[in-house]
Amino acid sequence: MATRVEVFESHRPRMFSLAYRMLGSAEEAEDIVQDAYLRYDGADRDRIEHPAAWLAKVVTNLCLTRLTSARARRERYVGTWLPEPVVTSDGTLGPLESAEQRDAVSLAMLVLLERLTPTERAVYVLREAFGYGHREIAGVLDLTEANCRQLYRRAVGHLADEESRFAPAPERRAELVASFLTAARDGDLTALEKVLAEDVTWYGDGGGKVTAARTPVEGRVRVVRFLLGGGRKLMAHLRYTMAEVNGGPALVAWDGDQITAVAEFEIHDGLIHGVRAVVNPDKLEYVGRQLAGS
Repeated sequence: MATRVEVFESHRPRMFSLAYRMLGSAEEAEDIVQDAYLRYDGADRDRIEHPAAWLAKVVTNLCLTRLTSARARRERYVGTWLPEPVVTSDGTLGPLESAEQRDAVSLAMLVLLERLTPTERAVYVLREAFGYGHREIAGVLDLTEANCRQLYRRAVGHLADEESRFAPAPERRAELVASFLTAARDGDLTALEKVLAEDVTWYGDGGGKVTAARTPVEGRVRVVRFLLGGGRKLMAHLRYTMAEVNGGPALVAWDGDQITAVAEFEIHDGLIHGVRAVVNPDKLEYVGRQLAGS
């Protein structure tokens, strides 16, 4: 028979994936999983018939509690708030084999999920990411099945105005990101205009700790001006690598052996429509540990 620790560890990746999708924070997701372990370790094992279901319920409800306080903190957040980036090529967030699975963990989608109430988000994540039926979700949240159906419809409605667009193959997305980097570093105005959509938006999250655009930079003209101005000077002394982050190609900026930024790209219809650059050092600790171990 597997030990209690072995049973829990077999479910750890799934629990982390659930908590991260709920919170948009890798550090907080790790805290939630650790808290869940302490509760599991102290529970009567004979009363836990299905560990996976028991842990999913514990993690979900811990996340609901955490989201209540997180919203208040984010209202006081300095500048644009973005989720913590996570390297996904190692399976940290589970298999991401389809475009839909990759888009579901993108920073853009995680930001959209902030529109939902905590309970709506729980229902949506359990349904969309983990394939739970409404009866199972009702058991996790201690709600009626009918109520869960209503919450799911409401969640889908909140996200419905974000139209689904054509996403290119991963190889083409990586080529666009590489072209963007070359054009930005070389100060090539024409090349930048070729890869950026007219309605492109640049989002920067410095958390008030490092320099970043306090408000989104909107439109191709303004984004190009931003990149060819102060942005280009900041890029000059940094080293860049590419990594799969939140399901898509991202640029990782290094100053020596220290990560200073992770930029994720929203790409559809063959052009870059959004860039989300996380430069808050607190939000780069988890991805730094991932890349240091790769």
